[in-house]
Amino acid sequence: MNNLELAKTANEVRKGIVTSVHSAKAGHPGGSLSAADIFTFLYFEEMNIDPENPKMEGRDRFVLSKGHVAPGLYSTLAQRGYFPVEDLKTLRHLGSYLQGHPDMKHIPGVDMSSGSLGQGVSAAVGMALSAKMDGKDYRTYALCGDGEIQEGQIWEAAMFAGHRKLDNLVVIVDNNGLQIDGKIDDVCSPYPIDKKFEAFNFHVINVDAHDFDALRAAFKEARATKGMPTAIVAHSTKGKGVSFMENQASWHGTAPNDEQYAVAMEDLEKIAKELGGAN
Repeated sequence: MNNLELAKTANEVRKGIVTSVHSAKAGHPGGSLSAADIFTFLYFEEMNIDPENPKMEGRDRFVLSKGHVAPGLYSTLAQRGYFPVEDLKTLRHLGSYLQGHPDMKHIPGVDMSSGSLGQGVSAAVGMALSAKMDGKDYRTYALCGDGEIQEGQIWEAAMFAGHRKLDNLVVIVDNNGLQIDGKIDDVCSPYPIDKKFEAFNFHVINVDAHDFDALRAAFKEARATKGMPTAIVAHSTKGKGVSFMENQASWHGTAPNDEQYAVAMEDLEKIAKELGGAN
């Protein structure tokens, strides 16, 4: 995909996020929207995957460590063809396979159930180590929140990954600067994020999370890096694309009401028109 196609797709992903959370009357739009461009680049450009064969043995693996932004992952999987986009409206509904956190047993394309913050990187490290031990060439990607990396298990996993030189692992930090209680540097500052990963023997790349050229260069650099895992610190805007949600911690885990939903969709439709129409 070229950058325009990626931007159009990411905008459709954002529409799916807002629609699903509104339908559920619950969920986490802020971090889902900030990560939408990352999800889009991973699933439409970077990863070796096949929606027709979700369990393909040689597929790249993805772990959503910050599992509460499942609306972002689900919307991306739907756009990629893993299941119908219409099913996004069943988010968190009784009996739906699209529950509040990813479930690998029921959702095609989900490699790891997640939701307990801090644990996803450990699972990703295990997948990356397994590939090394089995002589397989698939890569493993994990997406964390910048608030989530306040969890100690993240750094235990990072220490192991760096020690074992897992150059088939990429840890992405969605650095939008906000968590449920406010600014991350007010709650419990993880800064400097890049220096911390470097101390655990990671190759670190700082990138604009909403610039597809920058993302493309970062993931290319990660592939070229040998002998150490890569951490991509993706500087993003919480609530990206929806005017009243941007940079507002209050939209971490709040669903829009009917009026707010209408405004949000107007914002995203405007972006679609600026990009040259819906994808």
